[in-house]
Amino acid sequence: MKCPYCGNEDSKVIDSRPSEEKKRRRRECIRCGKRFTTYEIVEQPLRIVIKRDGSFETYDRNKLLSGIYHAIKKRPVTVEQVNMIADRVEDVYAGSWTSQMTSDRIGALVLEQLRDIDQIAYIRFASVYQDFKDVAGFIAAITSLDPSSQKEEK
Repeated sequence: MKCPYCGNEDSKVIDSRPSEEKKRRRRECIRCGKRFTTYEIVEQPLRIVIKRDGSFETYDRNKLLSGIYHAIKKRPVTVEQVNMIADRVEDVYAGSWTSQMTSDRIGALVLEQLRDIDQIAYIRFASVYQDFKDVAGFIAAITSLDPSSQKEEK
């Protein structure tokens, strides 16, 4: 790491700690002895979402969260649960060792998680993700829910 004071390329790490998705390092220059701070971040590969129409779009966690939040509006679902769903999608992305995923796969992963968390949110998300054209789509989605796993609603 190049010293900002004298330009020397040799420095030693004095302290290292995590800081907001970065690693903060305190360094000391070997030549002039002055200390400075650097931040190290992990470079993420560019993640691409392949849309239904064949077009491409960069993956956007905020867009995914927005879609989930629309589905859980006025439902007893916590922010932690929503983040867990997004984390699960990203874990599958990272675990597949690919930089591309279809929007259908992402939607299926979200539905899989919502089914266990809140069935109303599941139906809401499914209505957009599966693009219901009529009441029959809603009926099919509702009947696909396993009656033994349904939670009592108040």
